[in-house]
Amino acid sequence: MFCELVMLNNSRELAYENVEKPVDVSYTTDEQYKRWNYPSYNFTIATFWTPYLVRTKQAEENGPTNTGLFNLYLDEYDVEWTTQIDEFDYIILSAGHWFYRPAMFYENGKLVGCFYCLKEGVKDLEMSYGYGKAFQTAFKAINSSPNFKGITYLRTFAPSHFENGMWNEGGNCVRKKPLKSSEIKLDDRALSLYNAQVDEFKVAEEVGKKNGKQFRLLDTTQATLLRPDGHPSSFGHWPEENVTLYNDCVHWCLPGPIDSWSDFLLEMLRWDD
Repeated sequence: MFCELVMLNNSRELAYENVEKPVDVSYTTDEQYKRWNYPSYNFTIATFWTPYLVRTKQAEENGPTNTGLFNLYLDEYDVEWTTQIDEFDYIILSAGHWFYRPAMFYENGKLVGCFYCLKEGVKDLEMSYGYGKAFQTAFKAINSSPNFKGITYLRTFAPSHFENGMWNEGGNCVRKKPLKSSEIKLDDRALSLYNAQVDEFKVAEEVGKKNGKQFRLLDTTQATLLRPDGHPSSFGHWPEENVTLYNDCVHWCLPGPIDSWSDFLLEMLRWDD
């Protein structure tokens, strides 16, 4: 799943037995904001591209790592999705690896620090600072929506599986089978991100109880950590193509892990029905 946020409408009509071709009911031609309707199930799924969950503006195309430098307004809603909350019965939030890119952190309209921006005079903050604040704001948008009566799911951080270096240091992911829990653990940075989002989830859950909002934790982190075989490495292309790609140990393009996420989610939806 490449989108960062999914919303579902009337999903209690889901069923295993039949497969139906959806109707594209998107309100825009932008491929990052799609909607599909399954008429006979009275079911609509929508995806919203919001990699930082909050209002964002690209400050530089390249930045320190040639992956861009972004201004993150940590206390401001991303109106592309927050203005459409009321239309749906379920929200699925997920965000992660975009936060590894250099970013400038703004609060109350003022620059408070950054993550690896390498700007003189700008305070360097941990990645988890911006990550936690972004989730705090996303949850606040949901809890402050007077008409959203559905359930919000947080899909937790999905770790990468680079070995022998990071993506720009020759790292790769060549394992062909799952790991045992005794063979791997989250590195410190990934653990800090996981803790930041779960901490904000718990706060939001308590706030939500006071005004009828419901939250569910779709905790896939540990299960996903054990699946290094789910990454395409350098093989994210057709066999007949003669191309050279960077080693991709972040995106989940091979069968296995994402199928498990879907199974977990479907079972949770059934329990909430």
